[in-house]
Amino acid sequence: MKFVLATFNRDKARELEALLALPGLEIVPLADWEGATAPAEDGETLADNARIKARAALARTGLPAIADDTGLEVDALAGAPGVRSARYAGPEASYADNVARLLRELEGVPGPSRTARFRTVCVALHPDGRESVAEGVLEGSILEVGRGTHGFGYDPVFALPGGRTLAELEAGEKNAISHRARAVRALAAALAVV
Repeated sequence: MKFVLATFNRDKARELEALLALPGLEIVPLADWEGATAPAEDGETLADNARIKARAALARTGLPAIADDTGLEVDALAGAPGVRSARYAGPEASYADNVARLLRELEGVPGPSRTARFRTVCVALHPDGRESVAEGVLEGSILEVGRGTHGFGYDPVFALPGGRTLAELEAGEKNAISHRARAVRALAAALAVV
């Protein structure tokens, strides 16, 4: 079965392609399609944004599409940045810009109150209208200073319950436990019954 992967984020694409390396499943990145562009991610929820991306990829390619959206939900910030995580510091923000804004907003918040979670929602859309949706969550907390050189985005400041950050994990370790891995495994199970 062939699916188009609806993302232009190369870091995310690498993770998703590794996680979707399933027998009989061929993944074609949307970035490989001439003229393909990223749609505006203006949904109110992660599921909305994943659907927007999947619909655009399906319309462009005619292939079944898989898309995801991930948000970092920080309890001390009432769930922010949430659905706006990728653009938290502005529409053209870098990973470093987003992390810097997050840490500024958490200044003075003590460690025990810096609880957070990554949430990923994956959507698979088929040309005949069938849809599969899956979610993965990873609990942790936000550090005051980042650690680690792996991963991307908020990974250096997101500490797991054992104390290591996602950026301190090798790719294989992260892909075994991450929010995205959990969502993709659930999506794979859903696709098996669709």
